[in-house]
Amino acid sequence: MSGATFELPARIGVGLKSEHFADVLACRPDLGFFEVHAENYMVDGGPFHHYLGRIRERHALSMHGVGLSIGGEAPLDEDHLDRLAQLAQRYEPASFSEHLAWSSHGGAFLNDLLPLPYDAATLDRVCRHVERLQERLGRRILLENPATYVEFEASTMSEAEFLGAVVRRSGCGLLLDVNNAHVSCTNHGRDAWHYIDALPLHAVGEVHLAGFARDIDAAGAPLLIDSHGSPVDAAVWALYERLIERLGPLPTLLERDHDVPALDVLITEARRAEVVMAGARSAPRQAAPQEAA
Repeated sequence: MSGATFELPARIGVGLKSEHFADVLACRPDLGFFEVHAENYMVDGGPFHHYLGRIRERHALSMHGVGLSIGGEAPLDEDHLDRLAQLAQRYEPASFSEHLAWSSHGGAFLNDLLPLPYDAATLDRVCRHVERLQERLGRRILLENPATYVEFEASTMSEAEFLGAVVRRSGCGLLLDVNNAHVSCTNHGRDAWHYIDALPLHAVGEVHLAGFARDIDAAGAPLLIDSHGSPVDAAVWALYERLIERLGPLPTLLERDHDVPALDVLITEARRAEVVMAGARSAPRQAAPQEAA
């Protein structure tokens, strides 16, 4: 793996949407970075690349993969890896991330991020895939904690323990999605801060905030859906404030993929994270737990 260092500024960012391209270029918003989904740019040219190239001249970029199937049983798709590497070389993003999930099997691609059993065999497979991705990109990647709705009886470790083991073995970092933590823990009847506190917090390289939808499961219990289609919930903001108090300012992205409002509305919501980080800069912070030797 290359010794090059890639790092986002400890500021706020928003997801870059095509309906906002012109506004971004016209307004030059004071943001730390924009994030794009890599698979939306896996073509040689066209308007998306035209605008992204111009925006990249002025802003740091976080690239987020959504289709590599890190947890899948098959080896990573080398053609997909090549396209990701070409994108990374073209735009030199400050951060590259993927999901702890699988989305393809037997040559078929499923348009979803599906959960994994957390056991030794899955750990070996995920670490191999993360190491191969890092080798191909020549950089450390960030792995995102998932939003889940079911769990496997075959799991022999918790999700936090599993992520900690992947970080130790592969050298990757953690993309901590606070909304995913809240959604998963609510769905499984667990305490979200206890979960976050058990993660390898020393490895956090980026934080995601997003909204969720509320539903009811077949047993009548609350069910949260990671929809990215509404403002960030108060419970997620409370977890984020506690995280930043603990770790200090971190690159923080506001995600919105459905019912996307005007750019200024997104930025106004993201500014709340900026206020939280400003408060952390003026207060002594707690030490993050370090990786065991």
